Amino acid sequence: MVGVKEIAGVYLPEELEFHSPTDASVTSEETLEPYTTEKLSRVPGGYKALTEHFQVFTVNFNNVQELKSFATRKPSKIDVTVIEEGIVDAIVVWFTLQLDDEHTISTSPSEDSCWEQAVYPVQGLLDYSVKSGDSVTMEISCQDCYIRIQKISIVPADYGMDDERNLREKNSEAELCSALASLQTASKRESTQQRCMVESTEIALLNNIPYHECFKAAIGKVLSSLSVHEQSQSMDVDRHSDAALARNQSKNSVTPDPLYVLDVSEGFSILPIIASKYGPVKAYSSVEKEQHQVALSLISEANRCPKEALEFWLSQLKDENMVLQRPKSDKLWSIIILDVIETSGLIQQDVMEKAAISRCLLHSGGKIFPQHVKMYGVLVESRALVLETEVQGTDPTLGFNIAPFINQFKVPFRIFLDLSTLPHVPLSKPVELMRLDLMNPYLNSCNREVKVKVCKTGHVTGIPFWYHVCLDEDTVLDTSSKSSHWKQAAVVLDKPIQVQSGDELVLCVQYLNSNISITVKQ
Repeated sequence: MVGVKEIAGVYLPEELEFHSPTDASVTSEETLEPYTTEKLSRVPGGYKALTEHFQVFTVNFNNVQELKSFATRKPSKIDVTVIEEGIVDAIVVWFTLQLDDEHTISTSPSEDSCWEQAVYPVQGLLDYSVKSGDSVTMEISCQDCYIRIQKISIVPADYGMDDERNLREKNSEAELCSALASLQTASKRESTQQRCMVESTEIALLNNIPYHECFKAAIGKVLSSLSVHEQSQSMDVDRHSDAALARNQSKNSVTPDPLYVLDVSEGFSILPIIASKYGPVKAYSSVEKEQHQVALSLISEANRCPKEALEFWLSQLKDENMVLQRPKSDKLWSIIILDVIETSGLIQQDVMEKAAISRCLLHSGGKIFPQHVKMYGVLVESRALVLETEVQGTDPTLGFNIAPFINQFKVPFRIFLDLSTLPHVPLSKPVELMRLDLMNPYLNSCNREVKVKVCKTGHVTGIPFWYHVCLDEDTVLDTSSKSSHWKQAAVVLDKPIQVQSGDELVLCVQYLNSNISITVKQ
């Protein structure tokens, strides 16, 4: 859920409610998974169990009639007692597979298995806090082949018969009128509420305050600089000419031409709203979904931005593939915002080609954001990284030698890593592997050799990497920071390399056709 009310000076109106795909109704036009998946043992910051684990239902796969009725069964109500004080963020589901009378497999977060757990975010409560003795009630169903957990509510431990009796006895006219007024207010609030569905990665981005603060600072620098430059140009035509002075005064009384900002980052982004708050600016958003456009319009209106300050760029284009073009035939962009790093930890496809086109569309003094990106990496020893990347030997597969065949199809990178929770031992200090200059895309080197000094004895099994996204020389976003919505990626070596402290390895880093390769020079 979006846990902030204000983002870099942009106020989020109360009538706008963001929700994830997991909150979609059963009757929704799209059939969406009502959960996300996480390996709870590696969730940053850990987790706290507020109740004992409880059984949701049992499925007998040998009973055909039971399987047929399972999808049509009415929702069942479950009541669970809270044992620990805390905040109810989610309900986590896992399975115990009963293979026969003796053998079971559990996907529990306490088991060291390959499975993740299903996470059902709890949304829509007035108060998410609970204490020991409280109860959490919910309805469980599987009517559309998805396990759904809905109608979640919290019943305080001190809510008893006296409370119910008192509620029934509240029949005075004043209290009745008050209740009706509250009901009408709630009904009106619900009818005016604008819901906007955004992906979990987009929610994480909205919650990333440092990201938006950095963009606000960088955008402000460029727009302020360009505004001052244009004003000085208009006042410096001929200061000694009375006629010129009169013309300048006439010009100053007319609204100056706006500065044009284009945001072509993927997904839901409020960066155009941030830009539109800087004086005479026309900010163009590339969001496609209608509900996203409605949400941005609401935010713009709530922040009292001029109506003409926000435009939706794709709706003005005949060919959506030609996003990078002039705002008008005689105008150029002051700022173009590109998406350079995927949430997964890899560099976006065709980003340097987009940078090259963007460079030709910039106003004098205009900037591409980010201006450059630095890629960093570290040598690590990580058994977990190896086990999750390729099949090891024959023991895990009951003696079958499937590794030579299966490992032919392994991917070169392990993506969506969280380096802060990945079990690993660093064998070197972080080192800069590559630099990509988006303002001068043709000057980038495709190949580079980097020397890395080993600072701890061990076996190098992988090279995790991340980025410093440099909006300008002073404003940098670190994709490995705790507040980041980005994940990290890693190259896993085909064979571990034994190293001693003080050794030096040479890494060959190549960036070609939007793809990165990192190999160890032997």
